[in-house]
Amino acid sequence: MKRMLINSTQPEEVRVAVVDGQKLYDLDIENRSREQKKGSIYTAKITRVEPSLEAAFVDFGADRHGFLPFKEISRTYFNKPSTPNQGRVNIQDVIKEGQECLIQVEKEERGNKGAALSTFMSLAGRYMVLMPNNPRAGGISRRIEGEDRDSLKDAMSALEFPEGMGVIIRTAGVDKSASELQWDLDYLLQLWEAIQRAEKENRAPSLIYQETNVIVRTIRDNLREDIGEVLIDSEDAYKEAVEFIEEVMPNYRDRIKLYVDSTPLFSRYQIESQI
Repeated sequence: MKRMLINSTQPEEVRVAVVDGQKLYDLDIENRSREQKKGSIYTAKITRVEPSLEAAFVDFGADRHGFLPFKEISRTYFNKPSTPNQGRVNIQDVIKEGQECLIQVEKEERGNKGAALSTFMSLAGRYMVLMPNNPRAGGISRRIEGEDRDSLKDAMSALEFPEGMGVIIRTAGVDKSASELQWDLDYLLQLWEAIQRAEKENRAPSLIYQETNVIVRTIRDNLREDIGEVLIDSEDAYKEAVEFIEEVMPNYRDRIKLYVDSTPLFSRYQIESQI
């Protein structure tokens, strides 16, 4: 039987393994001491426009200002109207210092480089990714091919969502009905509405939405029919997982179990020797 094992007893890190019997298939580790910003959304303020780099530096509340390439800035933030056909637009002509914007962290900061940012949002759900302000993006994951791709195209055509948005169907969306996909989409639309409300209520720089931690993220992305159970060795992590499952994937509730054996979870399934 395939299992998902969540080891959350260590103060320094959370480890999530997917195993088949005692064979390790996948491992994800998140450092608790270092705040993970990737995927999180902030209200931010442009502190410097750098024409030579075709980018802006942005204060979003981190120790080091983030890097926002011009191509990642939505036209809705341009100070002067522009059209796709007007030719080359210079960043210094349409973006000003002190301007506020909503940004999402694309890459964590590394070394002396600030985090890479974008004003085009991506909100990941169970079966799809919603791009609420990027209508040109969207479609079906490249990993989905053949008949699965054709059937998903039919299901996508039945989805109802506002103009100006795009969606990408993930591999987990294969074999899902239009109603199941719509349910996931409705959840993401509600999330986007909450983010927009929070943006209006908070001045820059402020954290508006924090991407889910490794426990919720791994369950969301990897829990499928072929995984028989999810074993979690910490009561707090177990409660967090149950809360997420009951809200988003209630049909999997009975697979979430608290592991209470005296033998450490990863030792029980011989994971330590495979890491």
